[in-house]
Amino acid sequence: MDSSPTVLITGASSGFGEATAKLLAARGMRVYGTSRRAPAAGKQVADNFIIVQLDVRDPESVRRCVATVTQATGRIDVLVNNAGYALAGAVEEISIGEAQAQFDTNFFGAMRMIRSVLPIMRAQGLGRIINITSLVGLLGVPFHAYYSASKFALEGLGESLRHEVAGFGVHVTAIEPGDFRTGATSGRLQAAER
Repeated sequence: MDSSPTVLITGASSGFGEATAKLLAARGMRVYGTSRRAPAAGKQVADNFIIVQLDVRDPESVRRCVATVTQATGRIDVLVNNAGYALAGAVEEISIGEAQAQFDTNFFGAMRMIRSVLPIMRAQGLGRIINITSLVGLLGVPFHAYYSASKFALEGLGESLRHEVAGFGVHVTAIEPGDFRTGATSGRLQAAER
């Protein structure tokens, strides 16, 4: 098998995920980027960059995605938890269902991915988990409370996990970008009742 590191990036159909996937693929890494709406399973976007279908909210989809990558490469060296979305609205405007959906993608989706790749990384004796959080995961801002809370939760999960897995050669990192010109801002969901 190829000795190039294998990288799995969630939410790689646009924005940070796509840019990261293209950069790492250009540097010779085998990159599997994911999309909920993958046009065709196994579609090669560029040299070393393949899109795989994944919905981080669905445990079976997570299992299939990780199995697809490990069957093709025999390993996963890096997981980049990038899938997520922003939800805008005042705390009192956003329904419990909308808040739960925000957490199901941004927090529990990352947790599902982590739990799926950790046994692989521990068996390898190495790995890196990179959680894309946000500056608002460190400092809450008005009208983005649930988005911010989901990123705060991911920060806490990552920090705890870092201590738990350090002895296995697995490293955990958080990247906390601010507002950038990606599709995330224009694709932000608004509270249903305002």
